[in-house]
Amino acid sequence: MGRLLAIDYGRRRCGIAVTDSLRIVATALETLPTQQLFDFLRKYLASNEVDYIVMGKPTDMAGRPSESMRYIEPAVARLRKEFPQTPVYFYDERFTSTIAHRSMIDSGMTRTQRRNREAVDRMAATIILNDFLQSKFYQTLP
Repeated sequence: MGRLLAIDYGRRRCGIAVTDSLRIVATALETLPTQQLFDFLRKYLASNEVDYIVMGKPTDMAGRPSESMRYIEPAVARLRKEFPQTPVYFYDERFTSTIAHRSMIDSGMTRTQRRNREAVDRMAATIILNDFLQSKFYQTLP
């Protein structure tokens, strides 16, 4: 069984999270500049078995795709083209940044540590992946 990898995609940075090989726990892996995402994924997928990629899907309060989908959809199309053997799924990322900030506060991080946008992006990717693991949709995947 391969891992699952989640991406919190942004115009400047991408947060990356991954599960353990048994798909029990999601862990923050990396935050990197968006322009480095595909180089990172080529290397990571070449050396690790990843069954699925989960991309955060930004939506508004009514569940409609948000404005940022116009740069996320081309990235997903490129993912599907460059890594055809690894299915890519969208998963709702509403409130992940808010939850990430709340988790950072609850864990005792200082205000200075919470201002680290890279940490927030990694934590948001981890939340997306944990939510995906608990979803009914994930339970139906082979």
